[in-house]
Amino acid sequence: MAEEQYQTGMAFDAADEYRPEPPPAPEIPAWKDGSRRIGIHTSIAGSLAGALDIAHGLGANAVQIFSASPRMWGGGVRIQETDAARFRSRRAELGLGPVVIHANYLVNLASPNPVLRARSMQAFHHEIVRAMALGADYLVLHPGSRQDASAESAIVSIAQGLQQAARGLKLGELRILLENTAGQGSSVGSRFEELKSIADACTALPLGVCLDTAHLFAAGWDLRTPGGLDSALSHMEATIGLSRIAVVHVNDSKVPLGARVDRHEHVGKGKIGLEAFRRILNHPSLAGRAWILETPIDKPGDDLRNVTTLWKLVGNPSATAGRSRVSSGRKKETPRGGRGKRKAAAKKNR
Repeated sequence: MAEEQYQTGMAFDAADEYRPEPPPAPEIPAWKDGSRRIGIHTSIAGSLAGALDIAHGLGANAVQIFSASPRMWGGGVRIQETDAARFRSRRAELGLGPVVIHANYLVNLASPNPVLRARSMQAFHHEIVRAMALGADYLVLHPGSRQDASAESAIVSIAQGLQQAARGLKLGELRILLENTAGQGSSVGSRFEELKSIADACTALPLGVCLDTAHLFAAGWDLRTPGGLDSALSHMEATIGLSRIAVVHVNDSKVPLGARVDRHEHVGKGKIGLEAFRRILNHPSLAGRAWILETPIDKPGDDLRNVTTLWKLVGNPSATAGRSRVSSGRKKETPRGGRGKRKAAAKKNR
């Protein structure tokens, strides 16, 4: 008996084939909504999450902190996941962003001393790990002091040190920013050509720039006039590229133009002046940047007054209305170009 032939009579339809759903596009962080972002450096002395509440209470919608003591090596200090989770959750609740971490002052990747350089690479590796744990957006680093080494060799050392410190880590959305310096002593980074050389040498590590107004003024760029500001910005575009500037440290200067010394002053109270900052904050070439205050606290309420000043300069005087007059508690730890920085520089040069 012949076998019966069975046929289903169903033709293949490509439309019936299973196709997995494509992964969702990454969400744009809420703080990248085009709104003005004005922040201030606050203290983590109480708690990491508490630093966010301080910034919010001062009327800021962005924040900068240290992730550990800025003037101690601290070894491989790690952040407990419970603390990191609380920080990330509180940040989301308050809508703060970007979150900027300022690296330890002792890190000196330009040092010709092999022991100090190795220690600096290890310390900066831990800075990256902590910044990632907190979900930070930017990690700011001073390029370092070359001491008696040449600028060319220091640039190579910095680039190699950055890449070694980040080795084996997936940075995700975290971006490392090199901060321009005032040009004091043998520091690297007062010239934007130096920052460009470092960034160009780090092909696998996209680097950005944190622009400090007090440092720029002390390095010889006259920000007090419209022409002086335009000249500085044109030079940045021709060298490092303005697109690499993500954060601006908004600090007036205690010292005159070209003094090559890092001394921060309250906005509008120093040698740069209030009208100059009005132009800087509203310049179209710097639109979309985060503005972070590192001004000193000489008396209670200085931090609130500086935040309020920035909001007024950008045409939003009511932004801090109703905020509590909470102190940031940052007098001893803020990057303020004062005694603490001189002590840190002295340690670097040993």
